[in-house]
Amino acid sequence: MASSPSSIHFSFFLLLLIVFFPFSFSIEFNYPTVFNFGDSNSDTGIRIAAGLEEINPPYGETYFLRPSGRFSDGRLIIDFLMDEMDMPFLGAYLDSVGAPSFQKGCNFAAAGSTILPASPTSVSPFSFGIQISQFLRFKARVTELLAKGNKFKKYIPQLDSFNQGLYMFDIGQNDLAGAFYSKTDDQVIASIPIILLEFESGIRKLYEQGARRFWIHNTGPLGCLPQNIAFFGKDPSKLDELGCVSSHNRAARLLNLQLHALCTKLQAEFSNASITYVDVFSIKFDLIANYSRYGFEHPIAACCGYGGPPLNYDSRVGCGQTKTLNGNTVSANVCNDTTEYINWDGIHYTEAANLHVSSQILTGKYSDPPFADKMPFLLKLKF
Repeated sequence: MASSPSSIHFSFFLLLLIVFFPFSFSIEFNYPTVFNFGDSNSDTGIRIAAGLEEINPPYGETYFLRPSGRFSDGRLIIDFLMDEMDMPFLGAYLDSVGAPSFQKGCNFAAAGSTILPASPTSVSPFSFGIQISQFLRFKARVTELLAKGNKFKKYIPQLDSFNQGLYMFDIGQNDLAGAFYSKTDDQVIASIPIILLEFESGIRKLYEQGARRFWIHNTGPLGCLPQNIAFFGKDPSKLDELGCVSSHNRAARLLNLQLHALCTKLQAEFSNASITYVDVFSIKFDLIANYSRYGFEHPIAACCGYGGPPLNYDSRVGCGQTKTLNGNTVSANVCNDTTEYINWDGIHYTEAANLHVSSQILTGKYSDPPFADKMPFLLKLKF
C-alpha cells in the first residue's frame, strides 16, 4: 500500500489550482436534489451493490481510506460537484445496507453501462434505458411513501424535488469503446446516430416526468486510456502526437459533435427547461496534452498497474491483483504518489485528475450555455 502524498508535493498541487483558477465568488446551484445517470465515471457503488464484482484495496485509499464503490483512488467528478453544491455524496440506487438516505437525490450510474440496450455479452446490464426505468420506479415508490405521512421524510426527497432537481448525465463512453472490439472504424461512426436516438428517448421520458434541469457531460478522449492504447495502439501509425489512439478519439469527437447538436435542438424545443452541455472532452484532452502545466508528471501511464513505462498497464493483472504470468508471480501495485498521475488503473482517472476536471467544469467556460461571466467559481478544497 502506498503512503499518502508528501505535504510538499500536495501543497504545490493546491497552489497550482489557486493560480489557474483565481476566482473570488462561489456558484450557488440551489438544487434540492440531484439525480445522476452514467457509467463508471460517476458510479458511486451500484455495480458493487448489485454483486457484479468486488472492489478491493488500493481503490479508495486517497480519500475514503477504503474501497468506496468508486473506480478510483478517491473522489469522482460527481463527488466534487456535489461538494460544491454543499450536498452529500450521492448514494447508489441499489445500496440498501446501512439505511442510505436519498433525501438529496440518487445515483443510478453503473460501471460498464452503455446508452444502447445491454446484450447478453454486455459488461453491465444497467443500460441507460434501465437506469431511466429505475428512476421511474424510485419516483413511484417515493410517491407511495410520502402518501403515508412524514415517517420517511429524512430518507427520501419531497415530490417537488423531482421537478426542481438537477438531472446529470455522463454516459456513452462504453458504447464506443466496446464497439471497437467487434466493428470497423466506419461501423462505429455509423452507430453514433442510433446511440443518440436512445439517449434522446431517455431525456424525453424524464422531461415527461417533470424534469426541467439537465446537465449533460460529453464523452472524454477514450483513445488516451492506457487500456485502449495497449490493445489498439501496437502500431505506432495508429497513435496521435500525444500517444493516444486516433480512431477512438475521432469517434469520441464525432459523438460529441452530434450530442451537442442534440442538446441545442432540445434547448430550443424545451423552452421551459435548462439544458447544459459540458465539454469534458476538451478539459481532459487539454489536461493530457499540458499535464506538466497542471502539476502532473505522467499523462497516460496508469498509477496502479503492471508492466512499467510507458503505460504500466496489463489487462491480465488488474489494479491490486497478484497473478502468475509465464511462471512468475507478478502484482499490479499502486504508485508512490497518486497526484503525479492522471490515470488510476488504465481506465479511470485519479482523484487528483478528477479534481482538476471538476475545477475546469465549474469555471463555466466549457459549457453551452456558458456561465463563466455570471457565476465565477472558487473551489472549496476539502482534502
